[in-house]
Amino acid sequence: MTFAEETREKLKTVSTATLTTILLKRGLRNVFIHGIHKINSDAPRLVGPAFTLRYIPAREDIDHVGVFTDRTHPQRRAIEECPPGHVLVMDSRKDSTAASAGAILMTRLYMRGAAGVVTDGGFRDTPDIAKLPFAAYHAAPSAPTNLIRHHALDINQPIGCGDVPVYPGDIIVGDDEGVVVIPAAMAKEVADEAVEQTAFEDFVEERVKAGRGIFGLYPPGPEAEAEFREWRREKGR
Repeated sequence: MTFAEETREKLKTVSTATLTTILLKRGLRNVFIHGIHKINSDAPRLVGPAFTLRYIPAREDIDHVGVFTDRTHPQRRAIEECPPGHVLVMDSRKDSTAASAGAILMTRLYMRGAAGVVTDGGFRDTPDIAKLPFAAYHAAPSAPTNLIRHHALDINQPIGCGDVPVYPGDIIVGDDEGVVVIPAAMAKEVADEAVEQTAFEDFVEERVKAGRGIFGLYPPGPEAEAEFREWRREKGR
């Protein structure tokens, strides 16, 4: 399913908090990846389809430094095959005792046009990653290389990231609060509704800051709904 640029632009304007509420209305409760944060606070909003990498626990006879000379190594392939505009999402089993990747690979990912990267583990070289102008989310810094704890098994298969299911092509949205996963099939309708909900919440916040109480306003009664329609006309929204 093609991810429309119009949908991408809409998702850049809405919060993960709003998106989780919109998804809850559709029965989805487990969509927010807990326990991670953005390394580079000045990076742009994260929006893009998921391209996945899965790690399992490392084993000493297999995971040694020589494996990186193999061009079929899944971690290296993920960096070179993640399509432009996509988000590399890594299942590191919530284990940040060794890095999911480091600054050289993240720089290559950025240079290839990726929208960003998410892991439920950790990154190494985080001061350098923090300087990259794309969003990188992880649980904690970790200097040891991935081989100590992680065996890269496969790419672009369904994974769990922070206990949230992520299927290739799902839409990943990240802001300063965290990362939410939107099933690809409902991304457009979720984006459309989230834009509407954001406008309403802006209206409510404006009224609350002016001293208004929340009863009859949030959620709105008939009077507040009419007031909101007038507010939208005035604001051109």
